[in-house]
Amino acid sequence: MLDIDFLRENPDVVKENIKKKFQDTKLPLVDEVIELDTQRRLVQQEADAIRANRNKISKEIGALMAQGKKEEAEAKKEEVAANKERLAELEALEPELQTKVNKIMMVIPNIIDESVPIGKDDNENVEIQKYGEPVVPDFEVPYHADILNSISGLDKEAAGRTSGEGFYYLMGDAARIHSAMISYARDFMINKGFTYCIPPFMIRSNVVTGVMSFAEMEAMMYKIEGEDLYLIGTSEHSMIGKFQGEIVKETSLPIAMTSYSPCFRKEVGAHGMEERGVYRVHQFEKQEMVVLCKPEDSMDWYNKMWQYSVEFFRSLDIPVRTLECCSGDLADLKVKSCDVEAWSPRQKKYFEVGSCSTLGDAQARRLKIRTKGENGTYFVHTLNNTVLATPRGLIAFLENNVKADGTISIPEALRPYMGGISEIKPR
Repeated sequence: MLDIDFLRENPDVVKENIKKKFQDTKLPLVDEVIELDTQRRLVQQEADAIRANRNKISKEIGALMAQGKKEEAEAKKEEVAANKERLAELEALEPELQTKVNKIMMVIPNIIDESVPIGKDDNENVEIQKYGEPVVPDFEVPYHADILNSISGLDKEAAGRTSGEGFYYLMGDAARIHSAMISYARDFMINKGFTYCIPPFMIRSNVVTGVMSFAEMEAMMYKIEGEDLYLIGTSEHSMIGKFQGEIVKETSLPIAMTSYSPCFRKEVGAHGMEERGVYRVHQFEKQEMVVLCKPEDSMDWYNKMWQYSVEFFRSLDIPVRTLECCSGDLADLKVKSCDVEAWSPRQKKYFEVGSCSTLGDAQARRLKIRTKGENGTYFVHTLNNTVLATPRGLIAFLENNVKADGTISIPEALRPYMGGISEIKPR
């Protein structure tokens, strides 16, 4: 969410930013919120003036009564009574106007970084760099579901009976690889100096609206019926919400955390659940990284964080590339974002396995997460990045480590989490 003072002073900048995000329908909101904010401030000023005058008259009444001037004191009391009704009207109107201002401010997009390429959607994202050679082997790489089935590792039929489409059972060695990757991702980030955390897997609505846009919430979140709780779509939401309403010590910044959680997503508007595979599902597990820092440090952290993801996948012999997200592909709270994509030798193309974003002070402003330094109190900046989201990470691992005979190679980095084995043979 933008600072209302910034919007009031820079309406043209805000409108130009809306145009860059191809959200022209939101352009009238800028003038509308400025008008509402002007009304709110006038109401506040009038109410403050009445309160000040009431306090002044109260003192005068006391003095008049002390002097025995009852008639004059009664006249002053009538003046206070006349203003009381108006003050009540203003005190009811002020929060009403503030609510309208906040509602609009919640949907006006954050100001994107000037380095963000301009484009309408993800088709116009820009490749930054490739890491590792994207090899196409001289044999046909099986579909990931077939690789999993070759080691008796996937059961979607049973999951369909228990839970419906978009769910799965991982079994045996497949489940073991999955857990090993998550454990390795955890230790990888701990070794980078991040504090490990397991957060709540459900959060309240005020946290949800503090970390994401309404459109994202409707498309992603599962609500618990009859309670003010939502299943998290990513642990970032719980991790940022942990600091809601706090003034963190400036000396404690940066706060760098890595968190594990299951994630639950409705996938509304997606291309449908896969019948056989596990690329697009309702439930998955994730190792995330979250940073709270000073504004001047946020871009340095952004660059560190996506590089950690690249390093992680390369340690598993998975070629990756980074894509700069264009303006139209950025969620409203994001300042800048890039995707990390893994190479699929079966499809002969890259696919998304993670995303790194800096959100400026948008989330901190919504959740009132501040810090206090020599120059006063200010909002922190928040960043998040995927270390590993599996089963997508598992798919990338399988396709890049399967051999012609169906044997799955286990990279050295993962062997300590797999009991030391170097390969898994098909059954």
